[in-house]
Amino acid sequence: MAEEVKKAPRPVDPNSAKYKLGKIAADAFVDAIEAKKNGIPVAWVSSNFPVEIPETLGIATVYPENQAAGIAARGAGERMCNVAEAEGYSNDICAYARISMAYAKLKSCPEQDVAMPDVVLCCNNICNCMTKWYENIARMCNIPLIMVDIPYNNTVEVSDSAVKYVRAQFDNAIHELEKLTGKKFDEKKFELACKHANRTAQNWLKVCDFLQYKPAPMSGFDLFNHMADVVTARGKEAAADAFELLSKDLQKNIEEGTSTLPFPEQYRVMFEGIPCWPKLPNLFKPLKENGINVTAVVYAPAFGFVYNNMDEMARAYYKAPNSVCIEQGVAWREGICRDNKVDGVLVHYNRSCKPWSGYMAEMQRRFTADLGVPCAGFDGDQADPRNFNEAQYATRVQGLVEAMEANKKD
Repeated sequence: MAEEVKKAPRPVDPNSAKYKLGKIAADAFVDAIEAKKNGIPVAWVSSNFPVEIPETLGIATVYPENQAAGIAARGAGERMCNVAEAEGYSNDICAYARISMAYAKLKSCPEQDVAMPDVVLCCNNICNCMTKWYENIARMCNIPLIMVDIPYNNTVEVSDSAVKYVRAQFDNAIHELEKLTGKKFDEKKFELACKHANRTAQNWLKVCDFLQYKPAPMSGFDLFNHMADVVTARGKEAAADAFELLSKDLQKNIEEGTSTLPFPEQYRVMFEGIPCWPKLPNLFKPLKENGINVTAVVYAPAFGFVYNNMDEMARAYYKAPNSVCIEQGVAWREGICRDNKVDGVLVHYNRSCKPWSGYMAEMQRRFTADLGVPCAGFDGDQADPRNFNEAQYATRVQGLVEAMEANKKD
């Protein structure tokens, strides 16, 4: 029998964490457009590039992954993918990349307009598709590309030589951006940006950890909704303050026995991978109908970079989910599953993200063998709705429920 949890009232107070975080995400795009009008350089930045560097130099930032996710969530993903495919880009490449390159061609999309870039900042600790994607953006816009190469790490620990390699590229990125902006890199401003970024990361990880409570004080989908903030604004004080406030709100939920989850929590699962942004309601519906709360995710805490200096920052950015060895990946996921007390695992085989999805069959085998929990996989895509089958997904969720229920009876 699921434990009844009172539903927390939805905050509308402009001083609430939810309002502040929503405003940060919305303002990020508007602020870059205004910066562009005022002659401030704009960079298109990959989500795991060290944001502290452009923040220090006063460069306005746009995150194409966030823009693509927003466009997809608002129903325009397929339309923009079609534009890219008409230009000759294969529908087999990342849908974020297709949407972004379509935008670079059209320079407009009513679902989410952004400022066009003066420079592109790329870090391939996410995937190597990112490298070609950003090379194409630089070519299409005739602007410089500054690249940080973080190779796949075959060992659990990051070697000192690897840190040295990445640190040298950070230094080079700073030098190139100094030339672009005509500004000198200010160590005091950098320390402040790092202070904000660390506080944002620490509070974000604390928020993620609240899913360990049973029943959880929130829906795991809340983390997906707040990810735009930790990506776009983790070097800003406002984000650090807002996530600290959210942490306090969740602590209050625990004390009062309330939750943002709109139904009693009967089962707890890990959602593996990036959500299908165009189909979030479709993802949520079968979970709600079966009392399933997502209490563990890998994608969200992956942006919790914590460090004390530039070398440690290089080491931290080396450990993105797609750049670590399988043993590290398994350890991370199984640790989260144990800490967050999951009954099963729901795996998104994401057509857009082949590096992430490629070893998921082995991950599923390990989860079942090591944790003793059932797993179910479904096919989908982070931004192209054509690759998601609602009926297949609902069937897989139902199968997972039956397996979790049988597991509880054993």
